[in-house]
Amino acid sequence: MTGSPSDLAKIRLSLRQLSRGEPLIIAERAAALVPSAALPALLGDFVQIEVPGNATTDAPSLLDEVREFHANSMSGAYYESFAVNGRNCTQRSKGTDAFIAEFDRLVSKCISEADTGPQPAVREAFELLFGLLRHIDEGHDDLIFFADEGSARDVGVHWRAAFPAYFRCLAETAAAEAFARIVDQAITHFAGHDRRHHMAQAWRVATAAQQAALTALAPAQR
Repeated sequence: MTGSPSDLAKIRLSLRQLSRGEPLIIAERAAALVPSAALPALLGDFVQIEVPGNATTDAPSLLDEVREFHANSMSGAYYESFAVNGRNCTQRSKGTDAFIAEFDRLVSKCISEADTGPQPAVREAFELLFGLLRHIDEGHDDLIFFADEGSARDVGVHWRAAFPAYFRCLAETAAAEAFARIVDQAITHFAGHDRRHHMAQAWRVATAAQQAALTALAPAQR
């Protein structure tokens, strides 16, 4: 079902106000949602759409995709700088935009596979992605380029969607004390401002032993 003309007009107006990188994320999400037959109509006049041949190859697993992205990121594949001046100090390079769009795609895929995929593999995929964010926050400037000071917050992860999926995988694969420690560290690092909500999400998926370990954290946090 399509939106009403007034809705579409509002959407178009909002899209025109977005920064350059945000439409890239939207385009990649749209490409993943529409049927393959509709891709030429959606993207054909901007990018080349290859018609699949008779030969078929297995798609890479989520973990393989994340491992490749992690390796490429750490090797500087997305690092692209530019001369910064007063006019472009709020802009991002194409490499940074590409990194953020691919990060968004892979986090979304982790969330989707958290209930259906092998839990250890999805957990590892999440943690590889989180490791890239920590690398940025440690002040390394070899992964992506920010014209001004940047941090993992600029990658724009929707933690209220990502953390519940990650915590489900973690609850299935971690001992009680490790579960509580990792949950605490992740929330503190990435979303401490929303701690109560995220701790409640972790509590919901935890075993009784894991819940006890989360409760034991409380005195140390006061």
